[in-house]
Amino acid sequence: MFITIGKLAKKANVTIETIRYYQRKGLLFEPEKPAHGYRQYPVDVITRIRFIKHAQQCGFTLKEISELLFLDSGHCQDVLKMAEQKSQQINQQIKD
Repeated sequence: MFITIGKLAKKANVTIETIRYYQRKGLLFEPEKPAHGYRQYPVDVITRIRFIKHAQQCGFTLKEISELLFLDSGHCQDVLKMAEQKSQQINQQIKD
């Protein structure tokens, strides 16, 4: 199933500009524009956008999120290590 960018933004609870920004940063792909009509996004992109937003709320930068997204399920230890490092960084900032 595919949806337009407007519906994608609404379902992911972000703006269209947020989606375009993530595309420019390489966090989301930009589908080809058909000769007639609108670009169509797979609905599973909603989960990816929600992951990005949640990771931002946890204090990860977009660069760090890009690294997390690059890792696949075979790199759970790497993801865990990054999360622990981020937690330590945030705790240090709170102490400071």
